[in-house]
Amino acid sequence: MQKDKVSIAKLIEDNKKKNRYKQGLIEKAVPIFLFITALISILTTIGIVFTLLFETVTFFDRVKILDFITSKEWFPFFEQDPKFGIAPLISGTLLIALIAMLVAIPIGLAAAIYLSEYASDNVRRVVKPILEVLAGIPTIVYGFFALTFVTPLLQKIIPGLSFFNALSPGIVIGIMIIPMIASLSEDAMSAVPRAMREGALALGSTKLEVSLKVVLPAALSGIIASFVLGISRAIGETMIVTIAGGSSPNLTFNPTEAVQTMTAYIVQVSLGDASFGSTIYYSIYAVGMTLFVFTLIMNLIAQFISKRFREEY
Repeated sequence: MQKDKVSIAKLIEDNKKKNRYKQGLIEKAVPIFLFITALISILTTIGIVFTLLFETVTFFDRVKILDFITSKEWFPFFEQDPKFGIAPLISGTLLIALIAMLVAIPIGLAAAIYLSEYASDNVRRVVKPILEVLAGIPTIVYGFFALTFVTPLLQKIIPGLSFFNALSPGIVIGIMIIPMIASLSEDAMSAVPRAMREGALALGSTKLEVSLKVVLPAALSGIIASFVLGISRAIGETMIVTIAGGSSPNLTFNPTEAVQTMTAYIVQVSLGDASFGSTIYYSIYAVGMTLFVFTLIMNLIAQFISKRFREEY
């Protein structure tokens, strides 16, 4: 009987040692695995940046960087004296992004205020997932929606509206990024302590006054960061502007005219309109680098705002 007790105790001890050994291996392997995945992400980013940089340098060996920045004409497909002024593509991109934010910011912020301050838990659990379904719709579907539904509808209101224009894709992109702004803003407002709301209500403030004068300023950093990220998303949108915006690189801020964005031009050339190694081929990398710089600036601004105006509770 004593031997059985000793053997069972020994088995238990051996089993514990094996478990500790396995646990030790897992504890050593997991940090290595996580480091490798993080390293892959960093190396991928570096690879993308260097690819853009090297090809962009090749482009600027053929086209003067000053002409690229200051010229107001973008006609790369001319056989004689092609023009590579990025200004029309930048103006088209910023025009559509501006229209998108004029649509997305008021609606997204209003939705966030409702979900955070007015909606009950049951309503919030239903409405928020439905709102976020918009983010799951493929952008090409949005593009055809803008072309076949929104544009004809706008043409009844604005008779002189071109079939390809900046207004229609701008509105649809705004609809597409409403969930981003609403969700991020609602998260920022939900993080504001309940005590601040109760204190304002105890002083006689109305629900609207609490929302606009207490909760909104307290969550300002997160709300502004959502706006900046929304702008970044609008600038980088591809399929909607390619389908509904047209391919006319006009230096204009008239939303009723056809425009071409930086992403739409990249798609146009990538479809086979330029041979490998040509100046037009390398121009997509220069445009891509410009787009990368715009997006990077937007993300840096969002991070700065989040850190600068963050409230600690």
